[in-house]
Amino acid sequence: MSGVYAVCLLVSTACMALLDIRFALVFRRRPVASAVALIVGVVFFAAWDAVGIGLGVFRHLDSRWATGILLAPEFPIEELLFLVFLTYLTLILVSGWQRLRERKDRP
Repeated sequence: MSGVYAVCLLVSTACMALLDIRFALVFRRRPVASAVALIVGVVFFAAWDAVGIGLGVFRHLDSRWATGILLAPEFPIEELLFLVFLTYLTLILVSGWQRLRERKDRP
């Protein structure tokens, strides 16, 4: 059992949080709306995974880089961490893009 993948996801998410704090992109700008968007995104993708698992499309394979902790059949803890990472990354990218567009539109 190793936790390398989980640690990498946590460190990457922490780095995004530092960017968020520094540039006030997501949570520092609108904390409640950001939390709702993050939760909705994670729930959506978790449901997507559940459907894929139910249809036999997604399967969990043991890896020496993963913890081996399953939250549900075929749903490792790393998948939940990845869904949080993916959703947060998307929020940061969209917010950053909007910020750049706002700056560009200013005279």
